[in-house]
Amino acid sequence: MRARASLRARAAASAAVAVNWASRRAGLGSGTVAGGRAGLVVDPHLVEKLCVGRPVALVSGTNGKTTTTALLAGALGAGLGGGVVTNATGSNMPAGHAAALAAGGRTGPVVLEVDEAYLPAEVASLEPTCAVLLNLSRDQLDRTSEVRMLANRWRVAFAGGAPVDLVANADDPLVVWAAGQAERVHWIGAGLGWRNDAVGCPSCGEQVTFADAFGAGGWSCVCGFARPALEAWLEEAADGGSLACFADGRRLVVDLELPGRFNRANALMAAVAASSMGVGADEALGAMAQVPSVAGRFTVGEIAGSPTRLMLAKNPAGWSELLDLVGGGTAPVVVAINARTADGKDPSWLWDVEFEALAGRTVVATGERARDLAVRLRYAGVDHATVDDPRAAVAFAALEDGRTAAPVEFIGNYTAFHDLLDHAR
Repeated sequence: MRARASLRARAAASAAVAVNWASRRAGLGSGTVAGGRAGLVVDPHLVEKLCVGRPVALVSGTNGKTTTTALLAGALGAGLGGGVVTNATGSNMPAGHAAALAAGGRTGPVVLEVDEAYLPAEVASLEPTCAVLLNLSRDQLDRTSEVRMLANRWRVAFAGGAPVDLVANADDPLVVWAAGQAERVHWIGAGLGWRNDAVGCPSCGEQVTFADAFGAGGWSCVCGFARPALEAWLEEAADGGSLACFADGRRLVVDLELPGRFNRANALMAAVAASSMGVGADEALGAMAQVPSVAGRFTVGEIAGSPTRLMLAKNPAGWSELLDLVGGGTAPVVVAINARTADGKDPSWLWDVEFEALAGRTVVATGERARDLAVRLRYAGVDHATVDDPRAAVAFAALEDGRTAAPVEFIGNYTAFHDLLDHAR
């Protein structure tokens, strides 16, 4: 049972707001974490106390958390007619949750993006109405665990009969394993572009067989572990868009400002989650169509005098999706890698990314680990330049391509993306 708000909780919330304000005022940060830490020192149960009596949705997975959280928050805000408290900046650990809740209203829905490693504890403490399980693949192995260990921890958390509606990606065998013993699961065919972490059956250890390259055609193992029957799935429309298809016969257009099939799949997951919280899928999708960007992702800003589309990819699965998105284009591409704590300090995952897709383009490697990236590009057969400073790299890419106003595609991992976003105009 979640503890109710108290004088101590109110003092903790006030401390969180004050510290975050001071942090922003002093130019020490964006004010999304420091205050939350201070609030949790005053009251370690601040997050659960500020969630009492409110519908709570948790969104977790390796990729797509921030976008899906924003889409779901937008849908609930439009459909329920009230303010939604959410950690819009992607600060997805308890300190970020505490800061968002302290700064937000005290009533109405809560939608929280949750780091995969923290999900079991937050399910137990927050007793959410709904939890969205997007996918599981390797990411920051120096901080978290092997992906199979995470799946098992999720499975234990949901096997205890927690009264939560799970919206789970049925095309990811690890997610199906994690949610397989839960009482209430909405199985969604959201697809699985990156399969390299899901080929080993979590039930018996044999190889999982996928029916097609994307994973949307189903999968199975000789032990009988297989994709469950779907409640909803994404289909490609004749005009190049996507349709949200439901087992009851409904077919709804998924039309987003955000590019890429993976974002339309995120929208389908968010629409089903919104339905479980009282907002119809059609109304939810209509609200999501109004979301222009999420935390700077896919925005076009001016960097060093050149229009630049900014994209974030943190791990092989994310890079695979974005390289597919920019594939077939002619714009110059800047790829940026750092290896700070927030990125994961081991960049060896670069060798799992198929950078070969960039062959024939103007490509520039940048960031603090630009030389690691340059070695990978060389082995991929991609002609490229190496420019240490990201802004200089964008300018170089535009001029090298022969068009000073060329639209540059910038793809960077977490801190590389945010460093450049701060300079976009």
